[in-house]
Amino acid sequence: MPTLPGLAAESPIAIPVSRTLDSNILEESAPHGQWLFECHGFWHNVALIVPSLLFVLYLAFQAKKSFVKLSNGRSYIMISYYGTLWLISLLNLAWCSLQGWECGSGNEVAWNILSLLTKSGMLFLEAIYVFGFGVPLFVDSIENPHHKWGLWVVHRLVLTAVYGFILFLYHSKWRERLPARPAFYKYITIMFTLNAIALLACALTGRGANFGFWLYGATIVCYHAFYLPLIYVTFLADFLQEEGLHLENAYYSEMKDAGFFDVDWD
Repeated sequence: MPTLPGLAAESPIAIPVSRTLDSNILEESAPHGQWLFECHGFWHNVALIVPSLLFVLYLAFQAKKSFVKLSNGRSYIMISYYGTLWLISLLNLAWCSLQGWECGSGNEVAWNILSLLTKSGMLFLEAIYVFGFGVPLFVDSIENPHHKWGLWVVHRLVLTAVYGFILFLYHSKWRERLPARPAFYKYITIMFTLNAIALLACALTGRGANFGFWLYGATIVCYHAFYLPLIYVTFLADFLQEEGLHLENAYYSEMKDAGFFDVDWD
């Protein structure tokens, strides 16, 4: 009489029986806190969740002070940027906290939608890959199709080229066209390095190298854990900490009321 593994092997659809049975037992017997240990493991999930949660808590702690400064500054660009940062930070925290969706059955559509919303800056072609061709673009596995990793190679190659070109401009005669801010230069350098490493990781993973898959996972952890704080430090921190902004606006209003800007130059 054939054994259970033998029947599974003879089936037209190969199913890892032991893994399926073990996962079902864990899902039925695990406590509610088991979600922290699911999918990629405890330390991977903690490395994602803790920095993302701390940054959201920091934004919440600074919210009142930031709102006052944005109101006084009356810069709709900065207000929109700040609001967008809040929205993406919450989406990123949800993405980091729901890692179990990636490996759980029945959550593929929800996980792909959440990933698409969180990584909204990616190419529209990625949505076609997910829903049109059924490629698990955001479900990372060494066994995924090679054309998925080929797309990521192209994507990372474009980003690396863009950041590399900006770095080149910093050392050329067109340097004056770029923002004269050291924080912006550091941001470009960090993003160039991260995307270059991710490009190498995608290329290695596409060739079946386990080290490339591990390296790609490390870049994803770094991106989701530290990218939003990097954005905040680079583009918003100085603006929100500028104590003299309210005084400058007050002086401008007083001078305008006094008629200093109503002079007829004709």
